[in-house]
Amino acid sequence: MQRVSLLLVIIGALNWGLIGLFGFDLVATIFGGQNAVVSRIIYTLVGLAGLYAITLLFQEKVPVED
Repeated sequence: MQRVSLLLVIIGALNWGLIGLFGFDLVATIFGGQNAVVSRIIYTLVGLAGLYAITLLFQEKVPVED
């Protein structure tokens, strides 16, 4: 679950970076515009992944065993 969340957060961050730097929304371009159903699903999943990632900030670190 954490890896999927991290992957979606990275996708969202890269997409926002493209929007900020070049005014280019990759998700909308690939999936048919910002109002397309698939784009809206991806935006929703990225948002939910971001909310889940907030919980990772408050987890205790688990010591790594050698």
